Amino acid sequence: MDHNKILGVVLAGGKSQRFGQDKSQVKLNGKILIDYILSEIIDEFKETLIVTNESINFMRSDKISSIRDFKEGLGPLGGILSSMKWIKNNNKEYNWISTFPSDTPFFTKKELKIFYENIKTSDSKLFFIKSKETRHNIFGLWSVDLMDQLESDLLKGERKVELWANSIGVSTVDINYKDINPFFNINTREDLKEAMNIINND
Repeated sequence: MDHNKILGVVLAGGKSQRFGQDKSQVKLNGKILIDYILSEIIDEFKETLIVTNESINFMRSDKISSIRDFKEGLGPLGGILSSMKWIKNNNKEYNWISTFPSDTPFFTKKELKIFYENIKTSDSKLFFIKSKETRHNIFGLWSVDLMDQLESDLLKGERKVELWANSIGVSTVDINYKDINPFFNINTREDLKEAMNIINND
């Protein structure tokens, strides 16, 4: 795949209700969560976009920009549409967006490489990672051609990534792991403690 045609997108617009504060800003072993994913993907793309509705901290780079959702309250699909609109409004030449959550500290560029190596873009306009029978809907590769359909369905009230992806058709790439789960995400303070234990025992 031509990475120059892909925009990296980190979705950080969630309310973090279960955690009690913006989890992208929580420190794990002295490093804020969002910087874990950024440090893994920053060299993979010409540009990376963070979609967030708050003023947040993140690693500084000329390759990283942040935008707000074009309309709040639409969930991850709203953030995905916002990034597609950013491409169109700024006359960017990206054909795909590659999406990532802001709360998965153990995901690495190794998994991203496996994902891309197993994608045939002629097969689908949407791809998700799958591991051990679990589909990870935020680790996705989305064709910008989906923008109009996505906007239409969002305005009709569809908010769930799972249902929307199933309705338009999605391919998956299986990625196995042996030890640390690269897709472990932090939703609660208990998850944060578990992540710290993983780091200490690694």
